Amino acid sequence: MTPTDHPIAWENSATRRAWTVHMAMNVAGFIGWIAAWVGLLYVLIVFLSPGFVFLFVLPLGYCFYRAVTQLRYFPPAFRMRRILRTYPWQAMRDAPHGLSGHPDVPDKHHGWFEFPNPARPDQLLALVFSQHLRTEWWHRRMAPRAKPQLKSQISVIWFAGDPRFIGLIAASTHDEDAPRRMQVLEQRTEVVGGQGLADWGATPEDIERGRSVGIYPAHS
Repeated sequence: MTPTDHPIAWENSATRRAWTVHMAMNVAGFIGWIAAWVGLLYVLIVFLSPGFVFLFVLPLGYCFYRAVTQLRYFPPAFRMRRILRTYPWQAMRDAPHGLSGHPDVPDKHHGWFEFPNPARPDQLLALVFSQHLRTEWWHRRMAPRAKPQLKSQISVIWFAGDPRFIGLIAASTHDEDAPRRMQVLEQRTEVVGGQGLADWGATPEDIERGRSVGIYPAHS
């Protein structure tokens, strides 16, 4: 079975393995930066005189900063798991995307993809990268001047979610049997003229599924 054959993405073993590796990298990165901070402090206290303190201020500060930054990767990772346990994978070909501002999204963001509204497939809804963390790989391939061989790597992507609420995208491997480069995208479309989820065809069941991944619509 291909990943898109499962009723929810989490039932695919390659998907579970990819998420586990993703989380393991987060944990290893956090432990690594903490260990580097402790190691530098140990060297300073045990082997060097107080006169060398000024040489360690920046390295210690950088290690602390990176450890704190690493903590920011954990909430999106847990949200990924909730999305994968709620929605199935879908293969999306040539999904519209861009790095500049989307006309329907007034907030600051770091790029967007458009996906069909499940209730109205002819209507495209934008989901955005709300953070810049680990988006460099995607940005390089989404750029208007990206080389064709780079663009081709996102010509087919995997999508799990509901574009009326939230989504998770992933690039496929060469044999298309496992996701990689998973990123959470958020719905930030401006509500115009009283438009709400009902206008997008969202049912109470759809809204409840959205809430199961931590989305609480203010205009449901």
